[in-house]
Amino acid sequence: MKNLFITYSLLFSLLALGQSKISGVVKGGNSPLPFANLVLSPTKQTTVTDQDGNYVFASVPSGNYVLLASYTGFQFEKKKIVVKDSLESTQDFNLRENNSLDEVVVTGTLKPVTRMESAVPVEVYKPTFFKKNPTANVFDALQNVNGVRPQLNCNICNTGDIHINGLEGPYTLVLIDGMPIVSGLSTVYGLSGIPNSLLERIEIVKGPASSLYGSEAVGGLINIITKNPKNAPVFSADAFVTDWGELNLDLGIKANVGKTASVLTGVNYFNYSNPIDNNNDNFTDVTLQSRISIFQKWNFNRKSNKLLSLAGRYFYEDRWGGELQWNKSFRGGDQVYGESIYTKRRELLGAYELPFKEKMLFTFSLTNHDQNSVYGDTPYLAQQRIGFGQLTWDKKINKHDMLFGTALRYQYYNDNTTATVAPDVNYIPSLFAQDEIAFNDNHKILLGARYDYNSNHGNIFTPRFAYKWKINDNNIVRFNTGTGFRIVNLFTEEHAALTGAREVIVTEALKPERSINANLNYLKKIYTNNGTFIGIEASAWYTRFSNSIIPDYDTNPNQIIYKNLDGYAVTQGFSTNVDMVFTNGLKVILGGTYMDVSKTENQKKTQQILTEKFSATWAISYRINKLSLDVDYTGNVYGPMRLPLLGALDPRKEYSPTWSIQNIQFTFDKIKNIEIYAGVKNLLNWTPNKGNPFIIARANDPFDKNVQFDASGNVQATADNPYALTFDPTYVYGPNQGIRTFFGLRYTMR
Repeated sequence: MKNLFITYSLLFSLLALGQSKISGVVKGGNSPLPFANLVLSPTKQTTVTDQDGNYVFASVPSGNYVLLASYTGFQFEKKKIVVKDSLESTQDFNLRENNSLDEVVVTGTLKPVTRMESAVPVEVYKPTFFKKNPTANVFDALQNVNGVRPQLNCNICNTGDIHINGLEGPYTLVLIDGMPIVSGLSTVYGLSGIPNSLLERIEIVKGPASSLYGSEAVGGLINIITKNPKNAPVFSADAFVTDWGELNLDLGIKANVGKTASVLTGVNYFNYSNPIDNNNDNFTDVTLQSRISIFQKWNFNRKSNKLLSLAGRYFYEDRWGGELQWNKSFRGGDQVYGESIYTKRRELLGAYELPFKEKMLFTFSLTNHDQNSVYGDTPYLAQQRIGFGQLTWDKKINKHDMLFGTALRYQYYNDNTTATVAPDVNYIPSLFAQDEIAFNDNHKILLGARYDYNSNHGNIFTPRFAYKWKINDNNIVRFNTGTGFRIVNLFTEEHAALTGAREVIVTEALKPERSINANLNYLKKIYTNNGTFIGIEASAWYTRFSNSIIPDYDTNPNQIIYKNLDGYAVTQGFSTNVDMVFTNGLKVILGGTYMDVSKTENQKKTQQILTEKFSATWAISYRINKLSLDVDYTGNVYGPMRLPLLGALDPRKEYSPTWSIQNIQFTFDKIKNIEIYAGVKNLLNWTPNKGNPFIIARANDPFDKNVQFDASGNVQATADNPYALTFDPTYVYGPNQGIRTFFGLRYTMR
């Protein structure tokens, strides 16, 4: 017995001798970070720092470990550590703030460069930002980005587009992995169904980018960048429901195909089939939808480590809105009004880095879009096919960082409207070049130009110039100027031309719109002694358009007149963004924009319709470490917009009020790999019908069966129609959906 006791004593002594301690301090910006999280792998032991940023792992066996430190608002950091017998190991961390200023971006110059070094201002938004207010599509997700506004264009089918700095959706080019595949028909339908599980980040450039991207990039561009399959989780799932009956599901699955390739599959499914009419006009407040999108991306492993990727997406959507009594048996008839849209879309895109010493990249995309729609008893059947190929050569010589490229775009479009007598087929070849000259670490200029040839419009030349002055590491000034152009696709982009009873008038052969732009940007970083980070970015811009094509609702309230403006249009303004990261777990993102968007014709200046004077956005987040709880309060506010009335007797307001959408969310992440979130959207229960007698004109007579016209085609005021109106659902400036709760669950397996 005595020998056994001695044996156990020796064994415990040896074990005690083999135990060691790891300690250190976690700082951010050289200030202690209280309640920072630390994980010791592979033991999976965890701890948090105290008020002074100190931490301790006690009784750690000798061996090799990886220590991870993380803190809200800062980039996590991993360090390898070797623990030796009975010795205390010290490992300190100084985390960098996660402010996205040092991230690599590609959108501004078509080549990878950090945001701080880019001569073109690029804003970056990651999935973490969009999780603060979870949405079912990219269109809604952008509502909290300063200077970017999702605009609904129809009260019935709820189609919309993205406004950047007051310019309408057709002026915004939407890219997926740098490929311009969201255009034409998909301008109003293609921003839905991109699986959030595949989203790596969204890059936004405000201002003309036609010298690199051609037509449609007049107002700015949005580049949706999908994940590299190599870095994606093995499996991810995100599902949420609302008390309105909306259901959204996102799935992501990664697999390795031997040593040949890695593949990432994403699926998005959305369903809303619960008609609600809170404003009592007998029309659905929100369009009913059933949507599925399947996206797959392959990355192939090459011995040269050069890029080879291939991706494809299939998208199907069935959406309808209209009178509550509508069902598919009424589709296309004149008994019960409904707008029903079937959309089928196929996309293929790829990138291949040529096997040469020189850095040459070939990218391509193919899209096929079929749309079968009816607006009441008016059918709109359309097909669009777009092929795009681009070859770029990235070359550096001394202080010159050059890019040369050529592109070819094929467009086929056909529909059943009288405006399309025969299918429209276009081949648009392009050449472009840019030279970024670094005089020294502080001064850099960028020169660029693009040449396009369009068979309908001839030669188009668009130059650009940019200057970047790096005052120091924390202060940067950028100036950009250039020209842009846009070739209009009237019926695919202007949804108002298809819905309602207004007659569409095209008075002339439409010429390409041209623009000239100047943009001044200032970026400042501030680090305080207590570890707080503040980032300030301010921009001022001026854009002048000639040949502008602006729908004219004013000349004749019963018509929408399209023609090239005999004058000019101007958008000008300034905006600022402020990011603040505090050491106590609080993070604040604030944005504000003031702008003046007008047109001048016959020496008369008027404010453009559906353009706000000012807007603001915010996202306020706070981390409660003890409860493993994140609280996110997000919102926006928009100033008055001029609205499209139907005549002098129309009783609806000519200008919208100042209005705001606000949301709150709580996220619990104590359980490994799982996030549980819930919250309330539209806390103020704001809807645009408040203060108006109605939103949809003549909702009681959507086929205008009881509307009387005079010999000139003007509507007559009658006892049944005292305001002399026709049916029209285009008086819309904000979402009709009121307050609602949501609940969701995320699971991630790496």
